Amino acid sequence: MKKFFLVTIVTLLLDQLSKLLVVVNLKLTDTISIIPNFFRITYLQNTGGAFSIFTNHIPFLILFTCLLLIGFYLIIKNKKDWDILSCLTYGSLLGGILGNFIDRLRLGYVVDFLDFNIASYHYPVFNIADICIVVSCIVLIIISFKEGKNEVKSQ
Repeated sequence: MKKFFLVTIVTLLLDQLSKLLVVVNLKLTDTISIIPNFFRITYLQNTGGAFSIFTNHIPFLILFTCLLLIGFYLIIKNKKDWDILSCLTYGSLLGGILGNFIDRLRLGYVVDFLDFNIASYHYPVFNIADICIVVSCIVLIIISFKEGKNEVKSQ
């Protein structure tokens, strides 16, 4: 459980520090090209959720996150097996959720800055917290499929 909290804190600090560096060094909508035609740092303020859904509905997103955190607490409270994968997955998920939650509470928007073009597609700008949330959810889905598959085999 200590490793879970350590991963949560490290994830949260990386997210908040990266956002602070962007806000201090760039003006809103400024862009720095890192890899031409592929990757840029672009400072944006997202008043919505993922892919800007629910734009300008910050109270709803804050309430939704509170409910999500309550559900997350119930899952964590009842979790018995804390292997390294669980610590990394749940810790980075919580750190990511808290990172964007802090932005919404403190600023009224989420700081986004990772800006990619893949072929001719311009992917929506995102941040470290978003990466942690998405990757953790993918890992949890894979784990749940594997556990479901193992249950079917044992029957």
